[in-house]
Formats: sequence, structure tokens, C-alpha cells
Amino acid sequence: MLTTTISDFRKNIKKYLDTVTTNFETLIINRGKDTGVVVISLDEYNSLRATQHELSSKTNEKRLDSAIEKLKNNSSFEKDLIEE
Repeated sequence: MLTTTISDFRKNIKKYLDTVTTNFETLIINRGKDTGVVVISLDEYNSLRATQHELSSKTNEKRLDSAIEKLKNNSSFEKDLIEE
């Protein structure tokens, strides 16, 4: 996680944005006492939104928890995809 001031961000905006997108870094821009902005890559944002969607219903959450438990207990199995 990177942290900078708004002044430094303005001076080095390209460097910071390149680092965020290339290295999947999170950038926090401090804007004064207890305020700031978080900058993340579009890929990271989309991943967070997908996770939020998957966990938005109890049914999905239980299904995901069950799948994780099966993986931990080595009780999962592989299936071949049917090609049409």
C-alpha cells in the first residue's frame, strides 16, 4: 500500500497511476486530518465488485463456503466440460 499527499500526487500522477495499475498497488492520497482518497486499478475494483455480488445473498455465501470447505478437506472432484 502506497501513501502520498495531494501535492506529491499532482507532481507524479503518471508514476503513481502506473504503479497502481502495473503492480496492483493501493494508493492512499491524504487530504488532511482524517480524510483521503483511495486509488485502485480497474481490475481490482471489478474483482471487489464481483466478490461483493457473490456474497450479497445468503444462498451464494453458503454455496461458496461449502465449496471452500470441500477444497480444504480434499473432497472436491474434477469434471470435464461438455463441448457442443
